[in-house]
Amino acid sequence: MSELPYAKSFRELIAYQKSRQLAQAVFETTKSFPREEMYSLTDQIRRSSRSIGAQIAEAWGKRRYEKSFIAKLVDADAEQMETQHWIGVAYDCGYINRKQAIELRDKSQEIGRILGGMMASSSQFSNPEALALRETQAEYFIEN
Repeated sequence: MSELPYAKSFRELIAYQKSRQLAQAVFETTKSFPREEMYSLTDQIRRSSRSIGAQIAEAWGKRRYEKSFIAKLVDADAEQMETQHWIGVAYDCGYINRKQAIELRDKSQEIGRILGGMMASSSQFSNPEALALRETQAEYFIEN
């Protein structure tokens, strides 16, 4: 098995890309929810689905510290589980059909599996060269 290339940005992570796709699918699906759900179910499922990608991006920013990296990935995984919960609620309320619920749930679970793999191999996400300072050092003192 060949070694995978090191990602240069969180945007290159498959988990992040799939989280964006899930958030968009949730957004499109929730457009048809009843107006009275705007500030409850619609808001909740949109927030949790959008938070998955945000947590992955934060994890990437903390990858220098493996435990912090894992902790943020755990947060992302919790958000995808919350999204699954709200998908179930939407199905129970009759706002989405079985096919829609299964498709959204499957997307969320796939992200969860990817996050699990990332946590299991978290040390591979710390590339010392990628963590090095990428800009010239700022001047901290002004010379008179």
